[in-house]
Amino acid sequence: MKLTLTLLLIIMISSCVKTPVDGPLPVRVVVVTMFEIGDDTGDRAGEFQLWKERRNLTKVLPFHGWRDLHYDPVDELLVIVTGIGTARSASAVMALGMDDRFDLSKAYWLVVGIAGIDPKDAPVGSAVWAEYLVDGDLGHHIDAREIPEEWPFGYFPRYTMGPFDPDRPEPTGELYRLNSGLAEWAFQLTKDIEIPDDPSVPQERALYTEHPNAQGKPVVLKGDHIAALTFWHGELLNDWANQLVEYWTDGKGNMVTSGMEDTGTYLSLTWLDKIERVDKDRVMVLRTGSNYTMQPPSRTAAENLLKETKGYKYAGLEVAVEAGYKVGSRVVDEVVSNWHIYETSVPGVDSE
Repeated sequence: MKLTLTLLLIIMISSCVKTPVDGPLPVRVVVVTMFEIGDDTGDRAGEFQLWKERRNLTKVLPFHGWRDLHYDPVDELLVIVTGIGTARSASAVMALGMDDRFDLSKAYWLVVGIAGIDPKDAPVGSAVWAEYLVDGDLGHHIDAREIPEEWPFGYFPRYTMGPFDPDRPEPTGELYRLNSGLAEWAFQLTKDIEIPDDPSVPQERALYTEHPNAQGKPVVLKGDHIAALTFWHGELLNDWANQLVEYWTDGKGNMVTSGMEDTGTYLSLTWLDKIERVDKDRVMVLRTGSNYTMQPPSRTAAENLLKETKGYKYAGLEVAVEAGYKVGSRVVDEVVSNWHIYETSVPGVDSE
């Protein structure tokens, strides 16, 4: 009887003891993608699929976001799909940053996705490392039929008296600057990568007869990014985007790519940096050109936009997705393979 009571007591005490929980998963690199077209594997690839198919993402973790998280426990690589748009990207990155399952304090963040690309700068399929991120949504807008004759555009920044007012306020979300040294390091590491081309893409590039830089094979370059939820297109808005980036960066930036999410993503990362959950100096943005931001001489802006609106019919989608993976992987592999260096020394910060 005494033995039975003793055993019962041991069982009761044991049932009250919590099972030991492993510590948070260490993360060396977070790859941030924005969309996937269909399934994670086996069909037409969006931004995430090649990472899933070509990396050792054996651990799938449920996530209160757009899709589950995927983790490589060997390389300590985490890949997220945020969903399209600033709201989704900002929310997903904030949710990930506050997730106690991960130690992100020393993680590098590689935002990698497709984008519109300015034919004045580079051909479709090119990979572009950004230093400046400009938000194209924060502003005022007057319909083009009602703007004053002396105004070049109906879009203009908040708290100003019109487009490109020289009495410019300090940016409050309109402009972010990434770690310029890290961007240069990533560019130098990848600038000589040959991006695989697609036989169908040169036909589209050839239409841009007035833009020599739109011709030829895709390249790796540096250039800046404008983020806006509205999918704008056309020569006039392309000029607006270029001038807006020049305006906010005091002429130091050059708009090469256009997307939606990156100012929202980086905003969340800067707030997470304030509470030391991430390090904003470890953030990189790589955008690859899936389509041009304006029309060729043989089409109107509307014609060029409408041919791309359904089913991701971008002329260079496949090339851009491949470029994002190939160029981005070079940086991921460098960080992972030499973690003994990059864990404590950030290019552009600690190496100067």
